[in-house]
Amino acid sequence: MRDYTKLDAFKLSNDLVLEVNRQTSQFSKFELYGLTSQIRRAIISVPSNIVEGNYRNSQKEYYNFLEIAFASLKESRYQMNLASRLNYLELKDFQSCDEKFQRIEHVLFALVRSMKC
Repeated sequence: MRDYTKLDAFKLSNDLVLEVNRQTSQFSKFELYGLTSQIRRAIISVPSNIVEGNYRNSQKEYYNFLEIAFASLKESRYQMNLASRLNYLELKDFQSCDEKFQRIEHVLFALVRSMKC
């Protein structure tokens, strides 16, 4: 059985969940059930899908979950960019977070590509 805790994609995305939650806690309370909630659901989906796919019986199922994780990563990156443009997030905070998004995208894409069925 694979150990997801050893995957860089999991480690990095797990850390990003904490960072995004920390940053979104500063958003307008008006957005608590809107953009804030949507960003948090999208970002937690990344490591969650890596973990769930890890425990599937076939490589094809695992691959599908990694693709979902990658799509959720792209979704949450867009949403953080939008939050920055709406001035819910300072530009420097977004840029710091965006560097992490880019790193995870690279690592996760490489993992997906290596498993292509």
